[in-house]
Amino acid sequence: MSDDHEVSLLGAGEIRDLAARHGIRPTKQWGQNFVVDGNTVRRIVRVAGVGAGDTVVEVGPGLGSLTLALLPEVDRVVAIEVDPALAAALPDTVAQHAPTLVDRLDVVQADALTVTELPGPAPTALVANLPYNVSVPVVLRFLELFPTVRTILVMVQLEVAERLAAGPGSKTYGVPSVKAAWYADVRLAGRVPRSVFWPVPNVDSGLVALTRREPPVTDASRQEVFACVDAAFAQRRKTLRAALASWAGSAALAEAALTAAGVDPRTRGEQLDVATFAAIASARVQAVQGS
Repeated sequence: MSDDHEVSLLGAGEIRDLAARHGIRPTKQWGQNFVVDGNTVRRIVRVAGVGAGDTVVEVGPGLGSLTLALLPEVDRVVAIEVDPALAAALPDTVAQHAPTLVDRLDVVQADALTVTELPGPAPTALVANLPYNVSVPVVLRFLELFPTVRTILVMVQLEVAERLAAGPGSKTYGVPSVKAAWYADVRLAGRVPRSVFWPVPNVDSGLVALTRREPPVTDASRQEVFACVDAAFAQRRKTLRAALASWAGSAALAEAALTAAGVDPRTRGEQLDVATFAAIASARVQAVQGS
């Protein structure tokens, strides 16, 4: 889709010049680390697999490195930027570096964790270099609020990427892994060295790819399943019989739900996949309804 449009991507010098021109100093508060490498943003777009027909949400576009790589490939980019100065600067940057693509960009100046609706056509994908401190909540929120988002490709701190993509039994498996798996198939899609950012962070990054699928079949609501997951991991070292006692009402009720779901009550939370948590929550719902 990119053949007809001239786009110049941002290099390290241009990123610094843009920041200086707009009076922008990267802040830790908003987790701002700007990508200064054209090959990295091209790689993100390629791995994301987005193209004609896609309306892509980009959270935290910053100075526009990834935005410029996305615009020639997709129908529309809705960029959500919390920093007013960056939000104001982005359309000018696009006009300068991709003049024929300005009409494909919508900028929403807002906190992505408070956005409930977006302008234009329903979004089909989320592609972003996410600020480390909000990465998991943003991914889960967009999966929940925007069911039309079928694919997600985010660059996050490597440790967070590994946690999101972890499977049962691994050390990094936890609440984010289970909740992401409720909505989607999740995989680690690559590593990104810290050297492609300005300022250079003190950690490497990872790419996480999520492909939406149907959630597990259960009589429990998503909220009920997630409450069970939260309880199971709140006290990781305890057996599920003990960890789920307050959630179920007592250790005996927790044991009953676990047994009904075919789970040994002595199991620990990190050994179970999302479908099993859904089955435990379902057994508890059925017990409540039957009592």
